[in-house]
Amino acid sequence: MTPSEKPSPTRTGGWRVWSDESQPIRLGVSACLMGESVRYDGSHQRNRFLADELGRWVEFVRVCPEVEVGLGIPRPTLRLFSRDGVDVRLVMPKEGRDLTDEMNRYAAGRVRELAKESLDGFVLKKGSPSCGMSRIKIYGEKGSRGNHGVGLFAAALMERMPNLPVEEEGRLNDQGLRESFIERVFARHRWRLFRASRPRGRDLVEFHTAHKLLIRAHNEAAYRRMGRLVAQAGGRPTTAQLDEYEQELFTAMATRATRKRHTNVLQHALGYLKELLDSGEKRELLEAVEDYRKGLLPLVVPVSLIRFQVRAHDVEYLQGQLYFDPHPKELMLRNHA
Repeated sequence: MTPSEKPSPTRTGGWRVWSDESQPIRLGVSACLMGESVRYDGSHQRNRFLADELGRWVEFVRVCPEVEVGLGIPRPTLRLFSRDGVDVRLVMPKEGRDLTDEMNRYAAGRVRELAKESLDGFVLKKGSPSCGMSRIKIYGEKGSRGNHGVGLFAAALMERMPNLPVEEEGRLNDQGLRESFIERVFARHRWRLFRASRPRGRDLVEFHTAHKLLIRAHNEAAYRRMGRLVAQAGGRPTTAQLDEYEQELFTAMATRATRKRHTNVLQHALGYLKELLDSGEKRELLEAVEDYRKGLLPLVVPVSLIRFQVRAHDVEYLQGQLYFDPHPKELMLRNHA
């Protein structure tokens, strides 16, 4: 720890102390992922992680663009189509019906409504010409041109709310991507409540202090820029300053945390404990961090060992670091190797 990194008082505890039960986490979701039979063939694609595990902690806002635009259940297949690879249209091939303008008008209006819904994230249905966020097949006169399109509703959503954590349900099967997304959702929720509180400069210092190690696990350069922003905030941060901090926060959180960055953060945390532990305790923690670095242990092991010592020795600064409890442990997001 350097002199410039002197601990600042902050709230002790994890994600719960920054939450408010009266203002739940709100997650937009493609309705079929919640088990609603709204797909083109009358089926659903219920996602167990979203509905059963994450559902304990969030309030869902369900959306089905194709039904809400007025299409029936079941309905003819929709495709993205382009003759030149530039002008992409949403069509019903068998009927020869072009729904592009209709869907774009709907999407613009629906996204405006969703911007008022206090969302903390959105999970979209992969492969959908309306909801897919990436690699959607674009068809041409000679068949598929490749997987380069974006669903029309998804495109409008991401353009209107660029800092909103958005993910496809298929990618959530990757444990690392799942952890990254949920981490961003909980961070977004904390920031949303914080900003609504009309924060003073010292409040921004407290918020930033609590997030320091979490941010550093994602993006060290952004962490340094954010520190300078906080230092310039003064007694009452301006709207422009808060906007800039928000942009930096979610740019940083969108950078996937790596094993190397986590290792650096864990070693940094150990610096606050080195004068408090005996040689055996130090050796145990150092071995756990090194085994994690080598891929022999999941992140939860060194984090749990360090957290135990932090509480045992009442290290206030580290107790206030959201890095150790950024989301519910029941989700077991750090239990994968």
